[in-house]
Amino acid sequence: MPKRFRQLWAKWALVVLPLALGIYILIPTYRAWDLERRKTSLQEAGDSVQLQEFERLYGATLQSAKQNALKLGLDLRGGMYVTLEVDVLKLLEEAAEREAIDETFRQVLDATRRDVERTDQPVLEAFLRHFDRIARPQGRSLISYYDVSDLREVTEEAILERLRRNIDGAVDQALEVIRQRVDKYGVAEANIQKQGGRRIVLELPGVTNEAEMRQLLQTTARLEFKLVRNTEEAVRAFYAIDQFLKRERAGQPLDTTPRPSAEAGATADTMAQQAASQASPGDTADPYAGLSEEERRRRIREDFPFTSLFITYYIRNERFVPIDYRQPDFPEGEYFFQLPKEQLPEFQAILERPDVRRLLPVDYEIAISAKPDERLKRQGYEIHTFYVLKREPELTGDVVTDARATFDPTTNAPIVLMDMNAEGAERWARITGANVGKKIAIVLDGRVYSAPVVQTKITGGRSQITGMSSIQEAHLLEIVLKAGALKAPVKIIEERIVGPSLGEDSIRRGLLASLVAFLLVVLFMVGYYTGSGAVAIFGLLVNITLIFALLSAFKGTLTLPGIAGIILTMGMAVDANILIFERIREELRRGRSLRSAVDEGHKRALSAILDSNITTFITGLILYFFGTGPIQGFAITLMIGIVMTLFSALIVARALIEILLAYDLQLSYGLPRRWLVATT
Repeated sequence: MPKRFRQLWAKWALVVLPLALGIYILIPTYRAWDLERRKTSLQEAGDSVQLQEFERLYGATLQSAKQNALKLGLDLRGGMYVTLEVDVLKLLEEAAEREAIDETFRQVLDATRRDVERTDQPVLEAFLRHFDRIARPQGRSLISYYDVSDLREVTEEAILERLRRNIDGAVDQALEVIRQRVDKYGVAEANIQKQGGRRIVLELPGVTNEAEMRQLLQTTARLEFKLVRNTEEAVRAFYAIDQFLKRERAGQPLDTTPRPSAEAGATADTMAQQAASQASPGDTADPYAGLSEEERRRRIREDFPFTSLFITYYIRNERFVPIDYRQPDFPEGEYFFQLPKEQLPEFQAILERPDVRRLLPVDYEIAISAKPDERLKRQGYEIHTFYVLKREPELTGDVVTDARATFDPTTNAPIVLMDMNAEGAERWARITGANVGKKIAIVLDGRVYSAPVVQTKITGGRSQITGMSSIQEAHLLEIVLKAGALKAPVKIIEERIVGPSLGEDSIRRGLLASLVAFLLVVLFMVGYYTGSGAVAIFGLLVNITLIFALLSAFKGTLTLPGIAGIILTMGMAVDANILIFERIREELRRGRSLRSAVDEGHKRALSAILDSNITTFITGLILYFFGTGPIQGFAITLMIGIVMTLFSALIVARALIEILLAYDLQLSYGLPRRWLVATT
């Protein structure tokens, strides 16, 4: 008896837990949609007081729910869909030596361009084919057009290998640059991915300014090498900003009118000296002693409105010593700054003020790291490093010819090897020779990707960059470095704008179609198979719930074709139940008992169910790998639906049937009642 009940509890778990888990995963989706609806209604009503109160009460909850909610595609939410193509042929042209390009080479480029515009074939293959047809009969070779000075072997194979490497990296470079630009633009939940050999697909929800986004995507990125100036001069400027903001809030703003050029750099020093003179020289008592922790933090924010946003360290003998801005006697040397992610908006807002910028040395600027510190991120903290840089770059990315991520053979640490052209090598040797022991920041689009220390004067144009925590980080730096060197522009080959009203209409029509399809399936199954049909409908509900839950859990995106895939899944899901029920009916007609017929029916129908679903799954795989955009959305939901169909029909519905049989409840399979009475 206990064994029977243990088995029954296991069946109940198979029936209840999948449905409960699916509903639990979808709770953030419901919460996000509900809060978003309430926020939209307040915005439309223009009630700023209620909107501010809503943000205070539910702002953090809404943000958290949106991060875990089921995402809607452009066709349901509205926004901009863009397909970009990397101009690989332009890359091949720019890689050739300018003085070597002649009419023959241009004929090869023109023929290649006409060829690749008609088909999606690899550009390098088409280029070589037309080169062999046009240039080789005239005695030309690849060596005639491409620089071989940096190659170990002066062969066409070496040139081709370099071109292939550059082409393979061109899309990655464009992808990284575009992602940075889209993130800075503020597009939430943007979907950016590679498509094929040279295309990038962007789905930008909520974006409707077509001209502005087009300009943003097609603007060339700027890679720069700038000297780091994390010195006591910068720290004194930060202290001066504190004093300025504090006095401004007290109604006594300081005069920050721009001074003549001879005095322009002295503004921050003057203010720091004024503040230091007001401090008692021997006063080291803690002015916040005896205060509660909350009151202490509030007082510190009032007294140091700028420097309390970040942490300042003084580097002494390779040790990091925290700096207390209450003692404005800052030693000479190098400093290090860390900024929590949540303080980033306020930090940037202060620095964007013209009156605050005047307090910084005129030739300095502040740049933030492109990503949080990896080691701290693994501990659950998102902390950025920021740098004080010389405003004018020492070098730009157009001198970089190659970059490769690899490992140091002695330490096995990830490094990046960087090569420059002759002009860049000469300037790099002069720059590094004058800054041994100092840091040079690698900056792309205003964000610092790395700030390595110059160990020695670098000649020959080949440098080794260390300090990466993983090979993935080194590979990212490789992409960034090559982004400024490889001239492979992108062009928009397709763009679509989906209005929010159209998205709402798509949602409405999609839900209506799903509801109609579901009701028709319910009517057929319950009307034809009665009790067992109701079991199949329960399995279908579990199936649909799990499809949405999996899409939400794995950050998938629901699109209109995805809804079509779900509707198709409804038919396929009950199809598996129909196969099982028809087998059970056959066994009942042969005189088996109901329990025996259920076991035999599931066993005999299994092969047919697996065959039909596996072949459909393979079709979905083909659609996913060879299709694009909406086709992929349809394929993903179809494949998830097939897996969930097998689970719900073969496991969940079977478990529910066995529970009902265990409680001696008779199930009808569309047969006359006398068959059940006779065979039970």
